[in-house]
Amino acid sequence: MSTGTHTPKPGAAPVGRMIAAQTALETRMLLRNGEQLLLTVIIPSLLLVLFSTVDIVDTGTGEAVDFLAPGVLALAVLSTAFTGQAIATGFERRYGVLKRLGASPLPRWALMTAKTLSVLVTEVLQVLLLTAIALALGWSPHGDPLSVLLLLVLGTAAFSGLGLLMAGTLKAEATLAAANLVFLLLLVGGGVIVPLEKFGAAGDVLALLPISALSDGLRDVLRDGASLPWGDAAILAVWAVLGLGAAARFFRWE
Repeated sequence: MSTGTHTPKPGAAPVGRMIAAQTALETRMLLRNGEQLLLTVIIPSLLLVLFSTVDIVDTGTGEAVDFLAPGVLALAVLSTAFTGQAIATGFERRYGVLKRLGASPLPRWALMTAKTLSVLVTEVLQVLLLTAIALALGWSPHGDPLSVLLLLVLGTAAFSGLGLLMAGTLKAEATLAAANLVFLLLLVGGGVIVPLEKFGAAGDVLALLPISALSDGLRDVLRDGASLPWGDAAILAVWAVLGLGAAARFFRWE
């Protein structure tokens, strides 16, 4: 019985396969993290159920869930693309994980791509869950699904850029505190639960925030059946360009 001849073929796997493997790893790590699940799944779900069933905040005419569901979808994007990604990436940077991955065959741009794809996968799961809850509460969405998809993608790009900028410039502990603080501030003042009209003159300034643009844009489409709200989409696009550009320029791997 003769043995075959095996010729070693060292080398990196194709970039596409490496990105897919890293995306799967990033997604598993996110879904196994109890704190991240609390932030990305449990809190938005509880807010949607609580404020839709208990008359706490005046959301204007119509059913409360019709106002709240688009805002909570925007909050889900914020929690995953910004808060969760900023905290996770900040601690990976602190512990040298990013430095080691940056020295691996996986290119740095591919690592960032895998992180972004992981965020998108998580958001799909969030949207499906929150939509099911909202429909059970009597939500009646309208509008063009493609407009909703574009707004969600623009919102993801905007929050992802800002999250990576924070994670790549601040210390991990500062990122943890700042990301959670921003999450709470935008939850209260970003038109998610409380209409911007309740803030008086400050509402015009708050409307320029990415969370406000995403909430209002989704509300215009899903509640009012409007076409793509170009003003809100433009605000999100500007934030995306500024955030991603600044993250690419100032992100420190060590």
